[in-house]
Amino acid sequence: MVANDPRVYVYDTTLRDGEQSPGASMNPDEKLLLAMQLEKLGVDVIEAGFPICSTEDFRAVQMIAKQVREVQVAALARANPRDIDCAWEALREAACPRLNVFIAASDIHLRHQLKKSRSEVIELAVASLVHARHYTKNLEFSAMDAGRAERTFLKELFEAAIAAGAKVVNVPDTVGYSVPEELGELFRYLLAETKGIDKVILSVHCHDDLGLATANTLAAVRNGARQVKCTMNGIGERAGNAALEEVVMALATRKNFYGLETGIRTEKLFYTSQLLSRIIKMPVPPNKAIVGANAFVHESGIHQDGLLKERSTYEIMTPQSVGASECNLVLGRHSGSHAVKNALMGMGYRPTEEEVALAVQHFKQRASGCKIIGIEDLEEIFCQEVRHK
Repeated sequence: MVANDPRVYVYDTTLRDGEQSPGASMNPDEKLLLAMQLEKLGVDVIEAGFPICSTEDFRAVQMIAKQVREVQVAALARANPRDIDCAWEALREAACPRLNVFIAASDIHLRHQLKKSRSEVIELAVASLVHARHYTKNLEFSAMDAGRAERTFLKELFEAAIAAGAKVVNVPDTVGYSVPEELGELFRYLLAETKGIDKVILSVHCHDDLGLATANTLAAVRNGARQVKCTMNGIGERAGNAALEEVVMALATRKNFYGLETGIRTEKLFYTSQLLSRIIKMPVPPNKAIVGANAFVHESGIHQDGLLKERSTYEIMTPQSVGASECNLVLGRHSGSHAVKNALMGMGYRPTEEEVALAVQHFKQRASGCKIIGIEDLEEIFCQEVRHK
């Protein structure tokens, strides 16, 4: 059964869904640069774009398909022959191409956007997959807005897609409506009730409108999903997507709980995050999990004391595991004597306990008027206000 596979496949959609983040557009050369880094990172699939939507997107997919050879390259297509033909034309030179065909699944979308019945949607999905099968057997089917779809219809739609040749069936929480318990239960239902589901990979794609994209993705994985769709830094439409670095490091750090693994070279996460940030000129928030500037920075005196004694007291992963620089102890008004003493010794001083206590008193007075005390400030305090007196 696929759901018992310990491997979770990582499908990166930074170049397609991620680029839909306002202000995050990339030209074909920039997309190729990032795609080559994603290949080094070890993702299993790169969704290179949506070829029918623009000549730029078509060219980007075509360039990536020609030059990225070690991972699967996917292109998105709506459930119609024109989209599929265009996607294949862009993909055809890929070493391992994948066509990702999608159609809406929720009654809200069927009624207001597609204006089609459930039976018509199933017919369109089947006809599109049969058409795509002429090009490749590596087919994925995505049921857009599955998070709000009626689950018996979703089951029927997936059964039809699997019978028509889909090798991966994807459950997108397109508008970020789901909560973890609900999505986990949906995956249990689909695995138990969908005919043929044991022969394919069940995938999840979560958006972050309620801030639950990573939690929802992990809930789906816990309940049988074996492909996760993510973006670097969590960029994407509206509030974004599940962040690749968060999902991957949750699985790696809590392997004792999930018992699962990915093929991601985690030590390349920080550089990949920074590369994307430079390309799209969108800074990574300092408090961003895993790849933010403050992810391994500590100011609290209690935390600093614990870290100086044993790093595992306040770090559940090492900076090196994600390719970040060594952790930093930032001196501020929350810092304590252990951190101050450690900083002074790092500068070559050998302060007495009385000198450390006096230095702490003076630097906390100064810190009350600013955010952070620099090393040069501490040295000035120590030399002029502690030892000079």
